[in-house]
Amino acid sequence: MAELIDSHRCFGGEQRRYRHRADSLGCDMVFSVFLPPEAANGPVPVLYYLSGLTCTDENFVAKAGAQQFAAEHGIAIVAPDTSPRGDDVPDDPEGSWDFGLGAGFYVNATQAPWNTHYRMYDYVVDELPALVNALLPVDGQRIGITGHSMGGHGALTIGLRNPSSFRSISAFSPICSPANCPWGHKALGNYLGADTATWLEHDACHLIQQADERLPILIDQGGADGFLTEQLQPELLLKAATAADYPVTLRIQAGYDHSYFFVASFIAEHVAFHAAHLNA
Repeated sequence: MAELIDSHRCFGGEQRRYRHRADSLGCDMVFSVFLPPEAANGPVPVLYYLSGLTCTDENFVAKAGAQQFAAEHGIAIVAPDTSPRGDDVPDDPEGSWDFGLGAGFYVNATQAPWNTHYRMYDYVVDELPALVNALLPVDGQRIGITGHSMGGHGALTIGLRNPSSFRSISAFSPICSPANCPWGHKALGNYLGADTATWLEHDACHLIQQADERLPILIDQGGADGFLTEQLQPELLLKAATAADYPVTLRIQAGYDHSYFFVASFIAEHVAFHAAHLNA
C-alpha cells in the first residue's frame, strides 16, 4: 500500500515520510505526515498542507515549524508533493520553474502530454485521503486544508469545490485568481487548453461566488510580497467574497514577504484556526 521511508521522533509525536504508487498520476509519489502524540491512542483530526511552485513535501516539513503546534492541538498534518514525478513525466520544455515538475497547480490536465500524469486534483481530493485514512490513525470526517502560494490556490479551490469533505480552509499568499495572472495563464492554458471557461472551476474568485455552503476561511498575505500585485491579487478574492456575502478573514501582514519565514511566523495561528473547527 505504502512504504515508510523515513521517520523521526518530533514533539512527542512522529514525523514520517511514505512512498506509494499513485494510480491517478501514473507514477510513484512521496508524501509526509506528522502524527501528534494523541495518535497513539486513536484517530486524530487531519490537516492537509499543499505547497507552492518548485516545492516538494519536504519544504513545509523542514521550514514551517508546524509540528510543535500540531502536537499541542492533537492534529495530524499531511503534506503531499506538488506534482507527479518520474523519468516519463513531462516537464516544461523550456525548463522553467513555474510549470511542469513541481508545478501541478492541483488540477486534472485535459491536454496532451500533460493529461497522462498531471491529475493532482484527483490525487489530493480522492486517492491520497483514501490511502491516509486506511493507513494511519486519522479521523477522515474531521479534515482541514491549507497551503502556500500555488498550494494556497489549491487549498482554496479544492476546499470550495468539496465543502462536504472539509471543515476549514486557510491559505498563505494564495494565487487568488489564476484566470487573471501570468502564472495561471501559463499553467491553466497548458493543462486545460485555450477555453478559459474551463479555467474558472479552478479559480477561487469564481468558485466563492458559486458556493452554496460557507466554510470558514483564513488568509494571510505578506504586504511586502514581491508577487502580490501581479500574481496573487487578494483584492480580487475579497471583492468576490463581499459580493457573494461569503465571510473571509484576509489579513495583510506588513513587511512580510513570500518566503517560509512568513509561513513560519503565522503557522501557529493557522493550526489553531483549524483546531477550533476540527476539534469542535
